[in-house]
Amino acid sequence: MARPNSIELPDCKPIRILHEDRAVIAVDKPPGWMLVPDTWQRTSRNLQAAITSSIVGGDFWAKSRGLKFLRYVHRLDADTSGVLLFAKSPGAVESLGEMFETRRMEKMYLAVTAIEPRAAEWICRLPLMPDPQRIGRMIVDEQEGKPSETLFRVIEKIPGLTLIECQPVTGRTHQIRVHLAESGCPIVSDGLYGRQTGKLEFGLRSVRLAYVDPFTKKRVEIIAPTKYFLKGYGFSFQPVVAANVNALHIKKC
Repeated sequence: MARPNSIELPDCKPIRILHEDRAVIAVDKPPGWMLVPDTWQRTSRNLQAAITSSIVGGDFWAKSRGLKFLRYVHRLDADTSGVLLFAKSPGAVESLGEMFETRRMEKMYLAVTAIEPRAAEWICRLPLMPDPQRIGRMIVDEQEGKPSETLFRVIEKIPGLTLIECQPVTGRTHQIRVHLAESGCPIVSDGLYGRQTGKLEFGLRSVRLAYVDPFTKKRVEIIAPTKYFLKGYGFSFQPVVAANVNALHIKKC
């Protein structure tokens, strides 16, 4: 029997595998799953804990691969969907995690806002730090914040909504969300940095991750489908997600 092309967990739809090799599995993370330490069991939507439990339980998707270990390398917010990378060994977690820390991972997201940006392209470099007044929230702080950089480009407009391509150079918590909010165009239905927007879903999706494999030295490019994400808001644009991060030479926010 062929091994499944998805991670199959109890009481949820299969989570599609977008890419797999000897070191990693990349999935299309659905919204609603949290990435928190597997020692924190206060939510049934802890994706790491659910995967670990499934592997230990010998579920077929994992058993067919001989998996004994799978650990997230980076995080996506609970409501953010799209490309999420897991490593198959502690060594791969360390090597790939170091690539994120040293900015050798190319990342691209699509964001939806209900407020039209003031520019068609811009770079935001506002430094970020945790909000001392509210756990789980980030703020801009020019003195104590950590360097942060995101490149933005408007790629489609429809009545009431704008689709933005986001390329985070750094990887701070909530970076895209804060930088868009500070640019005057928060993500739709982002209650933490903007406001709920009618019945629209949270408008952020990770659509591309690219890097040079630290073990094989081959280039890896992982792309998540965008059709249904865009259709949900009424957009027709089909993005070219292999853009060059260095292509934007635009104003700073």
